[in-house]
Amino acid sequence: MTGIHDRTLTLESTEVRGHGLRLRPWDADCEADVEAFFRGCADPEFRRWNTPLTPVSDLAVARASIAAKAEGARTGTGVAFCVEDAGDGTRLGHISVQDIHPVLSHAIVGYWVLPESRGRGVATRALALAAHWAHTELGLHRLELHHAVGHEVSCKVAERCGFRYEGTMRGQMFEADRQDAFRDSHLHARLATDPEVRLGGSTSGV
Repeated sequence: MTGIHDRTLTLESTEVRGHGLRLRPWDADCEADVEAFFRGCADPEFRRWNTPLTPVSDLAVARASIAAKAEGARTGTGVAFCVEDAGDGTRLGHISVQDIHPVLSHAIVGYWVLPESRGRGVATRALALAAHWAHTELGLHRLELHHAVGHEVSCKVAERCGFRYEGTMRGQMFEADRQDAFRDSHLHARLATDPEVRLGGSTSGV
């Protein structure tokens, strides 16, 4: 398999299946996608732990955000997946592989789960699936995951999927709903050379 820097990425129509899930790009022309994306980004639990550079304040902003992510897929810098139930197509959440650096062969992963889909191991299954895809199909060597200090659920998801805790980054993230104050985050990472992760029956939680 060639490394990521040896080829041009085409991520626009990428689809990944496994662990009872289907990952496919968000569609800015699909009203149901826009509504689900808006609900996920407007959810109080999401906003407790994440402060986007451009807050998703309404459906128009949600549509523009999806369109921007589609541009990233076209240029090969990242891909944002809608996480669906593989059986009935229910929208469950979001996961992305972004800030792809072809030469250094690394990227950053992030995710969220819709409120009604929590407690079913969606984040764990989606992260395991996306990480395996990024390491094998994209040929990435290193994947990083950052979460605010105190977000224990996200910490457990990372560890279940083989993203080892590597340290605390001081003042790396915005405080909740603020862009004038910062908080610490935990850095987790997984290498392509790390042991393969096999999900067992304990995927309860996010």
